[in-house]
Order: sequence, then structure tokens, then C-alpha cells
Amino acid sequence: MAQVSLPHDAKAGPTKPAVRAVLLSKLDLDPTDHLAEVGSCTGAVTVEAARRAGRVTAIERKPDRAEVTRKNLAANGIATTVGADVGDGGADVGDGGADATTESRADVEVRETEAPAGLPADADVLFLGGSRNYEAVLDHAVEAGVDRVVMNVSRLEVAGAAATAFRDRGLLEDVLQFQVSHGYELAGATSFESDNPVYMLVGGAGDGEGIDR
Repeated sequence: MAQVSLPHDAKAGPTKPAVRAVLLSKLDLDPTDHLAEVGSCTGAVTVEAARRAGRVTAIERKPDRAEVTRKNLAANGIATTVGADVGDGGADVGDGGADATTESRADVEVRETEAPAGLPADADVLFLGGSRNYEAVLDHAVEAGVDRVVMNVSRLEVAGAAATAFRDRGLLEDVLQFQVSHGYELAGATSFESDNPVYMLVGGAGDGEGIDR
């Protein structure tokens, strides 16, 4: 997996590389896909998606974080467009300081708005990087017939409520809980320090079959 450079700080941690690896396997992006991302923050997932999908629409409600997303995309050689008016389909090209050599094969747009208002109607894949307004976002996924939906959650109570919301809408296919530990030297040997557990909910409006749990 190519490295992701994140020189600009959004005052919130990015999705960790190991978590992104699992996430990307569940998103299963290809050059024909349009990914809608809710809560782009540092742009770590946005960068990974731009290397795989044909189109990426990143939604970020905080203007300062949207700017960080654009700067970190540019640091990885990925140019973006900025919607002139969310929902009208118009966009002005923003150079963002991107290098002439781009790692992106996707058309990437960063929208400063709050989901679900800024979500595109033609997305094939939807990723929720945060839990704000997630029920309304899931309603959009159902109405738009989004093929694959993935949500990352770090809090147990939210994970339980989100699983119920997925299930109630016929979206739920799988729930994963995993934790990554990193080795460090301790007294001449190797010990491990664990990251916070991550809950990942996976499904889609076209699945038709949910998990029986």
C-alpha cells in the first residue's frame, strides 16, 4: 500500500493505516465507482479512495477541516474541485498547491457542508467516518440505492445503536470489531501498545441479506 502523507493537522487523528487497510477491502473500490465520504477530516481515507475510485465526493462540515483535507490531498499530488453551490453540480477547479504529477485517477470534490444535505445522488459507495447525523445519512443510502455502505465507530454505545440503525433499514451485512497493537522496545525486548478498538459496520442497500445475530 502506498504511503499517505498528512503534513497538515486537523486537530483530530486520522483513520489509522491498519484500519484503512481493512476499510479499503470492505469498500472494494474500482475505477468505475463513485465514493461519497462523510467526515473527511485529515483526508487520509480520501487520498486512499482517490487512488482507486473513479470519483470521490468528500463531505466535511467544518471549513477548517475541509481546508486540511484539500491541503493533505495536494501533499499527495491529488488535485480537487470545490463545489460552487452544493447540489447544483457546478464546480470550480482549485489547484490546492498540487504537484503536476498526480497520484489520483479520480475526480475529487471536497464539499463544505453537513451530511446528508451535500451527499450526491449517484454514489455507488458510502463511507461514514463519523457518527453525526448517521441515521439521516443511512436513510439517504437506502433512498439512493447505494451499493456498499461502511461506517467506522470508536464508541461501544454508538456502535450498538448504529448496528440497529443499519439492521432496521435492511443495510446490515457484517459487523467487525478489531484492535491493532504496535510493538515497541522494552528492556531489550518487544512489548505492545494497543490502539483503541474500532467497530466497522458493513452493508449496502442492494445486499438483500443481513446477518442473523
